[in-house]
Parts: sequence; C-alpha cells; structure tokens
Amino acid sequence: MTPQPPEADALLRFLTAAPEGRPRLAPRVAGAVGAESLERIVRATLARTGRPVTVTDSPVGLLVAGEEGQVRAWARAAPDGELIALYLEGARHATPRSRRLRLPYGLLILLLALWNVVALWTAPDRTAWLADLATLAACSVLAEGLGAPAQQPRLPRRTVEAGVAVAALVSASRLAGLPSGDGVLGLAGGVVLLVALVVLVAVARTHTWRAPLSRPLRFPLEGEWYVVQGGGRPLNHHTRVPEQRGAVDLAGLGRYGTRTRRDHELTAFAAYGRVVRAPCDGLVVSAQDAFEDQDTRPGGHARYQPAYGNHVFIHTGREIVKLAHLRAGSLTVSLGDTVRVGQLIGETGNSGNTTEPHLHLHAERDGVGLDLRFTDIPGRLYRGRVIRAFT
Repeated sequence: MTPQPPEADALLRFLTAAPEGRPRLAPRVAGAVGAESLERIVRATLARTGRPVTVTDSPVGLLVAGEEGQVRAWARAAPDGELIALYLEGARHATPRSRRLRLPYGLLILLLALWNVVALWTAPDRTAWLADLATLAACSVLAEGLGAPAQQPRLPRRTVEAGVAVAALVSASRLAGLPSGDGVLGLAGGVVLLVALVVLVAVARTHTWRAPLSRPLRFPLEGEWYVVQGGGRPLNHHTRVPEQRGAVDLAGLGRYGTRTRRDHELTAFAAYGRVVRAPCDGLVVSAQDAFEDQDTRPGGHARYQPAYGNHVFIHTGREIVKLAHLRAGSLTVSLGDTVRVGQLIGETGNSGNTTEPHLHLHAERDGVGLDLRFTDIPGRLYRGRVIRAFT
C-alpha cells in the first residue's frame, strides 16, 4: 500500500476535529481567512461529501470523500503536522471519464478545406463553382479567425495554404467548358456564410468593453508569443467570467513557430521558463509560489490547484493587474513589495488550472475586467495573433 503524504493526514485530522479545535490545527489558514469563514468553508465541504470522511491522495489531487460524494483539495503541512495552507474545491468532484479519441482541430480544418477543393474540381456548372469558392473562402476565414493555422509549424502551414490556394485557382480553368447553371440559392448561401463569418471575426477581434485601463501596460514578455485566448466572443473563453472578460492567454512560439515538440514534456514547450516582467508600477497584493507544474504528457492528470496557481497580483492604485500560471520557485517578489514596470517578477510555468505552459494576464477594477492596452504593442490582442516583443 502506497503511504499517504503528510498533507492527507493533516487534512483528515483538521476536518474530523471539533469546530473549536480547527483553528489550532491550522492557525495560519484561520488567520488568513478568519475562523468564522474557515468554519463555513469546512461545513460546506462536509455537506457535499457527507460523513464520515476520508482523505486520500490520487492522480487528480487530494480527495476528501464521504457517503455523499467527494471534493478535491490542495494542502501543505509543516513537519509538526500543522496545516499551513489549504484550498478546497467549491463543488463535488465527478470521477473523470476516459478520454475519447478526437481529431486535432487543425486536421479538421484541413479536411474541410480539401473537401472544398475537390468540390471546385467536380463542380457541374459555373454557379456551383462560385458557390464552392465562397464556401472555401468562408472556411479560410473561420480557420484564421479561430486561430487554427497559427498553431501549426510555419513551413507545413504555409505549404498547405499555398497548395490549397493554387489548387483552387487552377480549378478556374474548367469554367470555360462548364454551363452557367441555375443554383442561385446555393451561391447566395455561400456568399451569406462568407459575409457572416467575416463580420463575426472582425467584431470579435475588435471588441471592446468600453472600460479601458487608466494607464497602458508594458507587455510583460519577450520574444514571440501566440494569443491562445483573447478578444470578444467567441474568440475568448474568459468573456463569461466578469473579472476576466478582457483577459488574454499567451503561449510561447519556438524557432519554427511551434508551441511544443512531440514529447510534450514541460521543457519541450516554448513558453516554459520564460522571463516575466512587471507590466506596471504598483504594490504586490498577492503572490504565490508553492504550486507544482501540471503534467502535460499524454494521459497525464491535472491535480487540483486554485485556478491561478502561482501568481503575482499588482495593484496600481486604481486596478489590479493579475499574472498567473507561473513556475514554482521562480517568483522574485513577495506580498507587500513595490514593483516598477519592467522589473523581473518570475517565469512562465504550468501551475493552476491550465493544460499547457502559458501566461494568463488580465486587469480588473471593482471586480470587472478591463480592456488591455500596451505601450509597446499596438492594437488589440485577439486569438490567433502572433506578438513579437523584444527589449
């Protein structure tokens, strides 16, 4: 039987203790959130799990389990058994299902483009050819808008794009021998689809919440970066969270425009371990450096951690700028420090709620996310854009 980590034993003692005894088992936690708030959190957790409870280690983190269900947790324990840090999941944890085989998104886009090229070469008349051309153009707009091509290595991507374009143009040589055709509805549908997607992508890329930062930021990274999430709906999954609605996720690009090598080890990602600098002057109001990087290998499991993982939050006097998913042990600043724009604060990592190394960046004021502006990067940051920032 694999021995349980000391955090599991410390958490079990804490949860099964009498309410009045819990602050003595976790004095730092109680001091941080208040004894009353801590007790409310514990009661809510036990209500989700039921009693009696057990605490075991698992691939997805510590599991607090009872008759009613289970909840994931993260904890740190001192050598004497004191619980010095604790995070409890705010909902019941469902047992993860086995992963289904899914085609890569880029491959789906490629297959759709090839299908349209075949349609151009087999079109029975000119009207059908024009309708297929409009559909191919709509497919290209969709792929570019969702950022699929920019995630692939540059040389294969450019080769495929050039091949599709040449094949489509050469198919026009068939037009002279084709009848006019009468599929006007099909042509109209293709044109409407193309126009709708162009408008959708343009609006999403230029979307603004009409609440910009009081002062522009400096881009906190150096080198070449790919915007994984950014812009308005549907290019940015952060938009549904009020305080993160203007957030961006930034993944590093390597020499050939790739984000990772085939092995998917942490060090294979171009973003991992890259320098992060303060984007503004301000006061560090939160800094965490204790979370391990998540496993990025195929078949690996993400352990429960608070969403931001290792992070630095900087208060500028009007808003809070948040940088998250940093590498454990890399922070050079602490709670209460005053930082200056451009100051080294840490390195990019893969901690928290993340599937690959990247930097999460957003700014909020009174719990509402703000649009980001930068002094050294013009324009909006939207999904699919490549940023080149050099000191």
